Amino acid sequence: MSQIFQISNLLVMPFWVLMIALPNWSWSRRIMTSSLVIIPIALLYSSLVIPNFAALLPLLANPQLDVIAGLLSTPSGATTAWIHFLAFDLWTGRWVYSDSKQVGIPTWLTSLCLVCVFMVGPFGLLLYIVVRRWFRGSFSL
Repeated sequence: MSQIFQISNLLVMPFWVLMIALPNWSWSRRIMTSSLVIIPIALLYSSLVIPNFAALLPLLANPQLDVIAGLLSTPSGATTAWIHFLAFDLWTGRWVYSDSKQVGIPTWLTSLCLVCVFMVGPFGLLLYIVVRRWFRGSFSL
């Protein structure tokens, strides 16, 4: 499980480097506008979840804290959850990257938001939403 954990990090890291460190490179734009970037990490996640789907479904359909804590406290559960985070953070980062280009948010500010999405996903998304609304001049509810 340790190797799968390490591989999962390697699968997403190149995309984060493109978005954060090389945001204006033509290849970054070309690669990150494709929805195909999510496929490697989604396939890895699926390879862990599908074989266990029948056992997981009842546990996830009626989640209980102690059961979920038990699932996540194993190397397999923690690795699967980590890959879930990586996949959705990457998808969110890809949206932030693409959307910021359309809205006209400066690269440095987008990169700051992307670092936050990468490290603390939901907070980074919240930060980007605030920045986006500010740049669009629409702070009204």
